[in-house]
Amino acid sequence: MEIREYESFVRTRITELRLRKNVAEHRMSLDLDKSGSYIRGITSGIAMPSVRELFNIIEYFEMTPAEFFAPLERDDTVYAKLCSRLRGLDEANLEKVNTFIDMIE
Repeated sequence: MEIREYESFVRTRITELRLRKNVAEHRMSLDLDKSGSYIRGITSGIAMPSVRELFNIIEYFEMTPAEFFAPLERDDTVYAKLCSRLRGLDEANLEKVNTFIDMIE
């Protein structure tokens, strides 16, 4: 993947998550203690966030960097499919899966 593709992914992912959270670009920018046009600058391709600011954005969406970048993984691997299924489990069922993994290791 080329750098431009990663930049495009970041812009698209921020927009996707922002819409899912139902927050306007202006509101999100202010929530991040930035100027009102900060997020618009990123999503329109004018700017890219620094690594520190990208981490702040990811934290704003209450996720880990791995969760933010998860769509970049190939969806056809067993690992990706399993990760997707695990994300949908509640804590009690995650504990059961963890116990099972302990048993087979």
